[in-house]
Amino acid sequence: MFRGSGSSAYTRLPAVDNRIVSAFGPVPGRLAGAVRVRGAVGLQRLRGPRAAFRSESYVRLNQRRQEHLAALGLPLAGRSVLEVGAGVGDHTSFLLDRECRVTVTDGRPANVEELRRRFGGESVRLLDLDRPDPSFDESFEIVYCYGTLYHLSRPAEAIDYLAARCNGMMLVETCVSIGDHEAINPEREPASSASQATSGLGCRPTRPWVRNRLRMYFPHVYATTTQPWHEEFPTDWTQAPKPGPLTRSIFVASRAPLALPSLTDDLPQIQSRA
Repeated sequence: MFRGSGSSAYTRLPAVDNRIVSAFGPVPGRLAGAVRVRGAVGLQRLRGPRAAFRSESYVRLNQRRQEHLAALGLPLAGRSVLEVGAGVGDHTSFLLDRECRVTVTDGRPANVEELRRRFGGESVRLLDLDRPDPSFDESFEIVYCYGTLYHLSRPAEAIDYLAARCNGMMLVETCVSIGDHEAINPEREPASSASQATSGLGCRPTRPWVRNRLRMYFPHVYATTTQPWHEEFPTDWTQAPKPGPLTRSIFVASRAPLALPSLTDDLPQIQSRA
């Protein structure tokens, strides 16, 4: 269902920069076109939900997200994790490699089928956070909600649902709107895309709305002092957003205090990169 990199990701194949870099350095100009064509053909050949999650921009976004998450220094290893809006599981191996016990979920049956194909030995289930299953009442040390909240038409109800199933930390990465006020800001999304809102309606909440909603359920809510090395994660919130890219922010909500230099109680106006 989720983790799309924005409204442009599903409409066309991404252009590939001529400055393609391989493990051995830049690809010669005479080969760059061939690499570009082969990459586009390979993406076109994908079928089912995987095609929505294999654009160059989407893969790059996930790399920067996970680099940043690893740099936060959070106690993740060996925990029980509920991963929501997992799409086709591109974040799941990050958790499995840290020996977490992961329940992987998504709101689209086709995505869940792909998750079961990839992670047959893990717990995989259908969970649509706009219409969540009330009988699913397990508790987890970590709720992993990266790239999901902004694809929901009822984000407040989703946070309520997830907080009730979290006994440790809830990790939230989401697209946001610029502003010092509280607002949800509904946003239309194509329900036909495997990476967008199942209902066709998402949201772009402001940072104060996300933080204050999390504070209703968690005694300790943090923003990060750093942002990933990606243009969709601004580091100067005093500037008007540039046209085009989405705007993203990261939150850590916790039952216990976290004394880490990577976290702050405030909503920082200036952040660095990590």
